[in-house]
Parts: sequence; C-alpha cells; structure tokens
Amino acid sequence: MAERSFHRLAEVVADQLRARILSGELEDGSLLPKEEELREFYPVSKPTFRESMRILESEGLISVRRGNVGGAVVHRPAARHLAYTLGLVLASEQVTIDEVALALRQIEPACAAMCAGRRDRARTVVPELRRLQRQFEDSIEDLVAVVGWSREFHEALVRLCGNRPMMVMASALERMWSAHERGWASHIAESDPVRMDERIAAGRVHATMIDLIADGDADGVSRIAAEHLAHAQRTPKPKDGRRVIDPALVRLIQPD
Repeated sequence: MAERSFHRLAEVVADQLRARILSGELEDGSLLPKEEELREFYPVSKPTFRESMRILESEGLISVRRGNVGGAVVHRPAARHLAYTLGLVLASEQVTIDEVALALRQIEPACAAMCAGRRDRARTVVPELRRLQRQFEDSIEDLVAVVGWSREFHEALVRLCGNRPMMVMASALERMWSAHERGWASHIAESDPVRMDERIAAGRVHATMIDLIADGDADGVSRIAAEHLAHAQRTPKPKDGRRVIDPALVRLIQPD
C-alpha cells in the first residue's frame, strides 16, 4: 500500500508539471525551478519528487543535468520529432518501407484535397507550392537534388492541409519515407538514373496539382495525387522495399 501511494503521489506531481510544460507555462529550453522551490509548491518527500522527475525524464519532457551546472531542462514535445519515435514503434512491429508507401498513397491525396478546400489557399498554400515547384525545376539536372525538392513538395501538401492531427501524423510518415528515399536516391544517381523525361513529367504533374488546388478542385487534385504517388513510388523504387524500416535513417535527418 505504501509503495502504491508513493508512486501515485509521484504521478500526481508529474501530471501537474507535465501540464505546465504542455501549456507553455514552463518554456522549452528553460530550467525547472530548483528542487527546494518546487517542493514548496508540491509538498512531497524527496524520493517521491525525484520519482516524478524520473517519470518526466523517461517521457523526454525534461533532461536532468548533473554537476555544477545541474538542473532539469524543459523539452516541449515537437511534431518534427515524432517520426523517429514512430519509426521505433513500427520497426519493432517489423513494418516495411512498402507498407509506409501504401499508407502515404492513402493519406497524401486526402491532404491535397484538404489543401484545395482551404478558403485561404491562395495566401497560405499556393505560393509555397509554387516556390517549391520552381526549386524542383531549377534542380532538374541533379537527381539527388530534384528528389529532395520533390519530397519537399509532397511534405508541403501534408504540412499545409490545415488539419493539425493529420499534419502531425502524416508528416511523420512523410519524413520516414523521405529518410529512406534520400538514402537510395544518391546510390542510383549514377548506376540507374531516372530519365530526364520522367523528371519533367513529374514536374508537370506537380504544376497540375498546384493549379487544381488554386481552383479549389479537391476531387481532381486527390485523383491526380493518388495516380502520381502510385507511379512515383514505383519509378524509381528502392530495391529493398520489403526491408523493415530503419529508425536510424530518420534520426539522421532529425532537426534540432
């Protein structure tokens, strides 16, 4: 009973501190107040308080620094870090690259349709997509670069869809696919390059999608996006599509 009470009190303190971190009251990168100060606000024993710190540290919400510059640094969760965590979970389930590709073929067209449905699309969506399209066209001679800009374009369709739950979850899958695509794009650049006419054709599809979004044609852009993804994920395609996804590749492109 005493042990259960100890853990319950630690969870209560962790719950309250977690809420303050998630609300932004405790800012990302800031130091938590010293233990003595916090224990005045949360009147629990030292072992109980330290257990609550351990809970928050295991969740990645704080990191405890030792020594003269010790203290607990606050880390507010960020959507951009979800891909690595999701990658760990999917890898433990032996999920393959092909399965991630299939998920994107269902999700990304829906995001493109949502972009077309935004009332503010002329201001928030279309200019960014046109900018990425220009970068794609300017890099057409460089396979590695053009693949990168293509992925930026597809990630933008998700990022700009306007629905935050969709943005967070779909962006994690996009980042996971992009991490693997970067790896094989550089390897095939010389041995099995994508023909120039195929690159130009992909660019034309992107331009058509932008026009459909600008016109508010949700059904049209969803259909074109689905057809384009089915082709783009087939040509070129990683030869190890059945390989289980590698979270380490996601970590390599993880932003700070």
